[in-house]
Amino acid sequence: MLPPNLHRALTKLYEEPLPPIRVVKLRGDASTRSYYRVSVEDPASGCPQSVIVMQLPDDALRSDEGGAQANTHRLPFVEVAELLESKGLPVPRIYVEDLEDGILLLEDLGDTTFEQGLRGAPSSDWEGLYARAIDLLCDLHERCADLPEGSIVSRRRFDRGLLEWELEHFREWGLEALWGPLDGEESQTLSRAFTDIVLEIEAMPYGFVHRDYQSKNLMLGPGGTITLIDFQDALLGPRAYDLVALLCDSYVSLGLELQESMIERYAAVRRIDPVTLRREFWLVAIHRKLKDAGRFIFIDRVRKNPDFLQWYPQSMAYAGRAAAQVPGFEPLAAVLGRKIPGFPDQVQKPSSEVE
Repeated sequence: MLPPNLHRALTKLYEEPLPPIRVVKLRGDASTRSYYRVSVEDPASGCPQSVIVMQLPDDALRSDEGGAQANTHRLPFVEVAELLESKGLPVPRIYVEDLEDGILLLEDLGDTTFEQGLRGAPSSDWEGLYARAIDLLCDLHERCADLPEGSIVSRRRFDRGLLEWELEHFREWGLEALWGPLDGEESQTLSRAFTDIVLEIEAMPYGFVHRDYQSKNLMLGPGGTITLIDFQDALLGPRAYDLVALLCDSYVSLGLELQESMIERYAAVRRIDPVTLRREFWLVAIHRKLKDAGRFIFIDRVRKNPDFLQWYPQSMAYAGRAAAQVPGFEPLAAVLGRKIPGFPDQVQKPSSEVE
């Protein structure tokens, strides 16, 4: 089924009479948005051969990632895209913004994500690929260190409420929904660890955070160029957050040696003490990977989409690795080890409740 009023959005770009088109629905992700590729036969001069259609949900101004909603009448994706473009950062071009019909027409960046580039490359090439992604991340954070007054990014942040919500999201979905309720002592151990994590993250240096800077949200182009997508939830957060999203990516299994070398690369470019950054990284990694594990179960149980269950084991493996890097979190790891069979490195894909 085609997005409603797609014809009207297309005529804003290609004008009447609309050339013959072919519409293909693209595989969805974890968001509530839908995507299509429109290929145009013999477009007019200056018009693209194909575009990506983003069909927005009814509550397009709302993020489903938790936290207080920024007071805005503009689509966050468009506002953040304009910000990043103004900073000279690579983002897809927006051809048509038709919020009345809930449709955006975007530049078609092809089908090769960073994840696909990794899987199609020998492991000996991974260090070079990650170095490019790290350098772009450094550029992103440096250029967005100063934000325009009133920017939507400045109006949203990883505050205590959001940090706590994400950890409780894991407790509810990634732990108890799968493995049963915690007993009193286990619950207290989890709560103490969560409090320690939140307090330390709150005290970290904050800056621009893409919020999901991982392999499925980086598009590879000719010559190895990288373009940013899926940045609509950008906010202020701990400076290590995007680094964690990239190097503890649930969709890719990275060895500790490569992770450590990329942490050092980021620290060197950003002129940050590597010892300090390393602790920030692994603390944020515990938080992020527990949240991801819970999110994957939530998507199955609530949104009836089991596609992300396969990434639960890798999330738990990274969470276990992170807890082992930061002294003081042995009790947390012990509780997870008792509740989750195979934790951290032999966890199996959970069963789906989707019939």
